[in-house]
Amino acid sequence: MPQDLPSPGRCRLEHISAAAYTIPTDLPEADGTIAWDTTTLVVVHATADGVTGTGWTYGAAEIAPLVEHTLAPIACGRTAMDIPGAWLAMVRGLRNIGRPGLTAMALSAVDNALWDLKARLLRLPLHRLLGAVRDDVPVYGSGGFTTYNHHQLTDQLRGWLDLGVDAVKIKIGEDFGSNTSRDLDRVEQTLAVVGPDVQVFVDANGGYTTGQAVRVGHTLDVYGVTWFEEPVTSDDLPGLRTVREATRLDVAAGEYIDSLDTAHRMCAAGAVDCLQVDVTRCGGITELLRIAAVAAAHHLDISGHCSPYQHAPVLAAVPNLRHLEYFHDHARIEHTYFTGATAPRAGRLHVADTPGSGMTFDVERAAPFTT
Repeated sequence: MPQDLPSPGRCRLEHISAAAYTIPTDLPEADGTIAWDTTTLVVVHATADGVTGTGWTYGAAEIAPLVEHTLAPIACGRTAMDIPGAWLAMVRGLRNIGRPGLTAMALSAVDNALWDLKARLLRLPLHRLLGAVRDDVPVYGSGGFTTYNHHQLTDQLRGWLDLGVDAVKIKIGEDFGSNTSRDLDRVEQTLAVVGPDVQVFVDANGGYTTGQAVRVGHTLDVYGVTWFEEPVTSDDLPGLRTVREATRLDVAAGEYIDSLDTAHRMCAAGAVDCLQVDVTRCGGITELLRIAAVAAAHHLDISGHCSPYQHAPVLAAVPNLRHLEYFHDHARIEHTYFTGATAPRAGRLHVADTPGSGMTFDVERAAPFTT
């Protein structure tokens, strides 16, 4: 091994820290089932041999103490090169407090930080360490919140078009499906703004009942919409399959997957045409790569959910990738509070060819939002 690279046995994890930042949205945001005006970012730093890796997730401030008090003592002292070993030890350490929810997000952020650290120690871009399939990933513009008025929606859609995307997504299912007329009006508006050469996706965030989703889906079919995300709650696998079989739309779900088993159940149920996965929720890069393989075994593509700059280098190493969600709220945060984020070009997000993920968190800039 070259003398200037770290010795795998010598390079031990020395310190893992986490901090939470609650950041206001630029406008009030809502989807079919929830409204919010702040987003909490939890950033994890992992250090070995004087080098620091960064990972993050979006959730709740309580994730940070889970990282520092539960996961960090398990991972620290292990070799920084043995990420699967650290991951397995952390999963086992979560048994008595539960793997789903906040603990899965904490696990994800630590795992992402460890992979970034390893790539930086080896002076490799993360996507090359993972086995790059491509140097950029296709993205679609995502936002279109139900709180937006006509002009705000139009302005956002035009902003996505300026990035050269070939697909955009808006939220429907307003107020748990109680305003389908406005849902469809906003779809028509979107179609008119983006024109015939850009695909239109919709996301109901589980706001409809199964029958209602089928009826709305038939209208969306007529409109030419191609993607129906969470038409019913993602816990209802038979309902997702019913919508999938009753319409021509690609039904998608999976953003709340928190383990390989959860992903397998969704694939095996025939519930989706494309499996969504979120590297900040599913158990991190280690688990995402296994989930992608399960999806491939079911002849399904995966789509990255939100957090575009955490996902991009990982998805660049996934053969069965369809696209990545360039979600307005997270893209805005990652551009503002990290260095290294570049805007998509021609509808694709380029992956940095520098060590690690290419992203560095700006602690001073985010400090006023510390939670």
